[in-house]
Amino acid sequence: MARDDAMKTILKNHLQACRNDLMWKLDGLSERDLRLPRTGTGLNLTGVVKHMANVEIGYFGDTFGRPWPNPAETVSYEQFEADPQADWYATESESAESVIDFYRRVWTFADETIDTHSLDAQGTVPHWPAEKAAVSLQQIMVHVIVDLARHVGQVDIVREGIDEQVGLNPRSPNMPEGHDWEAYLAKLRSLANNA
Repeated sequence: MARDDAMKTILKNHLQACRNDLMWKLDGLSERDLRLPRTGTGLNLTGVVKHMANVEIGYFGDTFGRPWPNPAETVSYEQFEADPQADWYATESESAESVIDFYRRVWTFADETIDTHSLDAQGTVPHWPAEKAAVSLQQIMVHVIVDLARHVGQVDIVREGIDEQVGLNPRSPNMPEGHDWEAYLAKLRSLANNA
């Protein structure tokens, strides 16, 4: 049992670290910067947060028989039917701040599932095919961490494009100090051009 508790703590810490890194990448940006689409498919920073809030509600809530207490805050199946991207942007009535607040409240809800269930606790993902829908909490924790980490990577690139803020996280930027980025970019361009 102690081994399961240790693994759960490791997974929960990684999940929270990814959540914190996502929030850091949004810090200091304007409402417009947070909403503006940054790719050809409309990726926007507020949308990533809204998406992850709905992802965590689905996987840590519905999957384990714990519906979100206020369904009007979530993107419903009917909304997805009408707009498959409905969880990827803030509506006119939602501010970036309200979406961020929503996600922070989702953390508490999701963490309650993690804290009250064992890693081998069984759940059923409602939107997965029946042959794959039966899952354990451990599987779902890994699934959500991978999904969130992928989106944090996307946000990392988008943020660099907005104002050149880079770094792994505020505690450990993981970037070389005093590096001559112009010379480095020139080197990479030369390598690409001569390939």
